[in-house]
Amino acid sequence: WKSVFSQSCLLSLYVMSLAPSCDGGSILVFPVDGSHWINMKVLMEELQSRGHKLTVIRASNSWYIPEQSPLYTTVNLQMEEAFEDFFDIFLEKQIKREGASALTFLKLTKDFLHMISHAHAIWCEALEKILEDDKMVKSLLDAKYDLMLTDPAIAPGVVLAKHLKLPVVLNVRWVTSGDGQFQLAPSPLSYIPVPGSGFTDKMDFLQRAQNLFYYSITQFQQYVLVGPSYDAVCEKYIEGGCDIISLLQDADIWLFRSDFVFDFPRPTMPNVIYMGGFQCKQAQPLSAELEDFMQSAGEHGVIIMTLGTLVNALPPDLADEIASIFAKLHQKVIWRHIGARPSTVGNNTLIVDWMPQKDLLGHPQTKVFVAHGGTNGVQEAIYHGVPVLGIPLFFDQFDNLLRLQARGAGTIIRLNELNGETFEQGLRELLHQEHYRDNMQRLSRLHRDQPLSPMDQAVFWVEYVIRHKGAAHLRTQAYKMPWYSYYCVDVLLLLLSAVIGTVLCVVALFRFLCSRNRTKIKDKKQ
Repeated sequence: WKSVFSQSCLLSLYVMSLAPSCDGGSILVFPVDGSHWINMKVLMEELQSRGHKLTVIRASNSWYIPEQSPLYTTVNLQMEEAFEDFFDIFLEKQIKREGASALTFLKLTKDFLHMISHAHAIWCEALEKILEDDKMVKSLLDAKYDLMLTDPAIAPGVVLAKHLKLPVVLNVRWVTSGDGQFQLAPSPLSYIPVPGSGFTDKMDFLQRAQNLFYYSITQFQQYVLVGPSYDAVCEKYIEGGCDIISLLQDADIWLFRSDFVFDFPRPTMPNVIYMGGFQCKQAQPLSAELEDFMQSAGEHGVIIMTLGTLVNALPPDLADEIASIFAKLHQKVIWRHIGARPSTVGNNTLIVDWMPQKDLLGHPQTKVFVAHGGTNGVQEAIYHGVPVLGIPLFFDQFDNLLRLQARGAGTIIRLNELNGETFEQGLRELLHQEHYRDNMQRLSRLHRDQPLSPMDQAVFWVEYVIRHKGAAHLRTQAYKMPWYSYYCVDVLLLLLSAVIGTVLCVVALFRFLCSRNRTKIKDKKQ
C-alpha cells in the first residue's frame, strides 16, 4: 500500500504540474450543517491552501460552522430554529420502534418526510431574507465571486447562485429528492436501487416492483413536499421563474462524494466528477496514551466504535448490553460514547468523548469498525481496509452498509434487532472469518489505484470552472427536452402513422383494384 500510495502521490504531482495554473479565485460557499460541513470543510481547506479566498454563508445558530475562522469570512443569517432537534426526535422514534410492520414503516416515512420538508421550508424563508435585503445582495454582487460552491442536500445555494448569475459547483451526494444521480443521468429502476429500498443492483421481480414504489416516494417528496417551497422563491425573485431540479441540472460541475468501488455501476454524465474518499488521508501517529492502549491489545487487536456526529449515545439499557459484550472479548475497545457511563464497562474498554477516527482506522491493530454507516466513515473504512459491523440509524446509512455487505466487507444489525446476542454474533463473525478483512482490503486496493487522487481531481475541476467561467459544454441538453421528445414518442408516432398510412393506402388500392376487377367481370357477363 505504501508503494502504491507513493507512486500515486508522484503521479498526482506530475499531472497537477501539467494543468494550467489558476490565480486565487473568490468562492462563495453555501454549505449544509452537520456531517455535510465536515466534507465541505476538507475541500475548503485544500482550496484555501492553493490561494483561493472563501466566504461562507452560515446560520447564526449553526452548531458546526464557526463564525470566526482563519479559513474563511462569513455572511451570517439570523435563524432561530435549531436543526439538531429534528435529528434527535427522529432518532428517538427509530430506536423506540417495535418490529418492522408496514404501518410502522409508513409512520416513520411520514415523520421523516415532514421533517425534511420543514427543514427546506425554513431555509427557503432564510433565502428570502437574503434576497429581500438589497444591501446584502449588493455586497454579494460587489464581491465579484468566481463561483458558488454549495451542497444541494438543502438547496438555497443554487437559487442564490442563479440570482447572482454565478457558475455552480456542487459538493454533492444528496439533493432535495434523494440521490443526485437520479436527477442527472438515466436511472433504470430495473437495476439501480432507490435509496431507502435496501436493494442491490440484482433485483427480482418483486424487488423491482418495490423499487418503483420507493421511487414514487422520492418523487412525491420532491414535487409535493419540497419543490413548492423553492418554486415560490424562484417565481418571486428569478426572472422567468425556475424550478429547483432544473437549477441542479444546470450546475457546471458535480463533485460527487462516491465512486464505483463503493457504489453499484450505473449511467453517468461528463460533468460528474467522482471523488469518493476525497477526505481520506494516511494515518497520523496517535497520542502516547492511545498508542500505548493500542499496543497493549497484543495479537488480539482493537475494536473501535462510534455512531457518528449526530448521535452521542444509545439508550442506557442497550449501552449496558453492548458494554457487557465488549467486556467478554479478548480485544481492546475504544468507544466514543457521550452520556452516562454504562455500568457493565470492562477493563478492556476505553470510553472517549472524541476519537481520531481516521488515525485509528489506519492503525495496524484495528480489527473491526463498529459504525452507523455514514458516508464518511464507510469511505474511511474502505480506504484503510477495516471491515465494518454496521448499525444503521437513519437516512442513507443502511444503503451505505448494504454496499459493503454485498461485497462481503461487512455485516449489518438492524436497529430493531440490536441486542447483546446479535451484537456478539456480529462481532465474532467479523473477528474470526478472514474473508471480511480480505474483501475490505481488496476494496481498499481498488480505491487507492487511481491516476489522480480524488482531492486533486476535485480541486482541478473547481479551478477549471474559475478559468473558463463555467463548464456549459459538459451539460447535456436532454433536460430541456419534453418527455415525449426525450423518449422519441413523437418520432415513434410519426413512424407508426407512416406505417399505418402506408398499410391503409395498400389496402385501399387492393380494394379499389378488386372492385374494378369485379366490375369488369360483371360487365363481361352482361
